Amino acid sequence: MSLPHDLCARIQNAFRARHQRIAVNHTTQNLGILTILLRSGFISTITRGTIEGPSPDQFEQAGEAQRRIWAELKHRDDRPVLRDMSLISRPSKRVFMDLTELRMICSGRRAQTIKPLGMGEIAVVKTRDKENEWLEAREALQLRLTGEVICRAQ
Repeated sequence: MSLPHDLCARIQNAFRARHQRIAVNHTTQNLGILTILLRSGFISTITRGTIEGPSPDQFEQAGEAQRRIWAELKHRDDRPVLRDMSLISRPSKRVFMDLTELRMICSGRRAQTIKPLGMGEIAVVKTRDKENEWLEAREALQLRLTGEVICRAQ
């Protein structure tokens, strides 16, 4: 199983190296986090593919080890849109938040040991609801779902 810190490090390194696209393992976790980054405007597209490149047709015939998710990274004025992506919940110290704590970090106040979200910053929350398993913190607050705060991006 891939951990979220691997995805955070890969995305941040790709932005800093000014890559146009990045390939990550095809897991529901990676797909969920990348979809949130897509909706928030940090990346431009997500495509399924294989190790060779983005190709939905080849994805269907490829084995599980060959499947990848390709994400097109977004740059504006020759600078990366994503400035920082850091892990909040770690395997050694998992951070779960209820609705009150989620409301606090979304409205500019500290909750537990987590700094509040700033302008243009998002937090990724993993909920227990299978239909909405991966959400941005503000979406989780609107849907009144609690969960584990995985990472933040700005």
